Amino acid sequence: MKKETLFNPYYVAVPIVLGLLVIAGMFWKEFDPGIFVAIKPDAQMWAGIVLAALCMVCQNLALTQRFKILVGKKLSWKQVFRVNMLCEFTSAATPSAVGGSSLIAVYLHKEGLAGGEGTAVMIANLFLDEFFLSLACVVVLLLFPMDILFMGNAAFDTGVQIVFMAVLAVVCVWTLILYVALFHKAQWISRLLLALFSLPFLRRWKPGVVKLGEDLITSSRELSCRSFGFWLKCFGVTAWAWCSRYWVVNALLFAFSSGGDHFLAFARQLVIWMVLVVTPTPGGSGFGEYMFNVYYGDFFPFAGTAVIAAFVWRLITYYSYLIIGVCILPNWVNSVFGKKR
Repeated sequence: MKKETLFNPYYVAVPIVLGLLVIAGMFWKEFDPGIFVAIKPDAQMWAGIVLAALCMVCQNLALTQRFKILVGKKLSWKQVFRVNMLCEFTSAATPSAVGGSSLIAVYLHKEGLAGGEGTAVMIANLFLDEFFLSLACVVVLLLFPMDILFMGNAAFDTGVQIVFMAVLAVVCVWTLILYVALFHKAQWISRLLLALFSLPFLRRWKPGVVKLGEDLITSSRELSCRSFGFWLKCFGVTAWAWCSRYWVVNALLFAFSSGGDHFLAFARQLVIWMVLVVTPTPGGSGFGEYMFNVYYGDFFPFAGTAVIAAFVWRLITYYSYLIIGVCILPNWVNSVFGKKR
């Protein structure tokens, strides 16, 4: 990985510009002078915004703790926090399907962790995240009727449902594959994936699948011996991290709206984040802002209020990572890639 590839201002500028353009377009379209009456910078609004920021702090502390649990004493708290921030920056600066998890092993290796151990931590993080998301989505589908969970015009609503169900199916299957590979039959899964991607229309991705099979086998050797208590602790921290991220919206609804079903608001976060997985823009920029405005518009008395809340939401959960990444990444790149070989 080259230094120039890691730190490119283009990766930061594009998602910020896309997001701000969508926000500006929605605000221009839905502007209502009554918004200045609805939004009052009172104690409740500021308390909600501060609470939303604290939720993101809790998320990053939880993710840092998960890294620390997985690596043990081999890396310091400062190192695992830096790795977490770098991963979040990567997720924000690349399309959601790429994400920051693909570079976890690289970051950990550059911090001093052995290659095989870094790969195991990467796969473990991926398994824990996918397991929580698949489980949470299934629970949400059981608790909320489809017409309440999905909100929007008929065509948009139907499209989101199809994408959500398709992504959920893929995530569930992928979680099952990771579970079997990590804890039972890593070599069997590796051979199955190789056979599948030997088909003519999938052969172009075979080199990547070969590497994935090797990573799964390596990770299985590292992780299959861990106790049930270890995995329960990791899953608890993972659940806390994801819930903290989703609670940001609940805090902003407390700040900018007068009421609404907060359980439904939490559930709709799962819909938004699952759909953002397949968006082509970096970090779902543009799509995230638009979906927030659609799926939470019924929580606000004025449409413009939803747009402002969407901007604050993305500022806390997305733009903040781009800013932190710009502050951390150059020094990290110089310290790592500037060393003599």
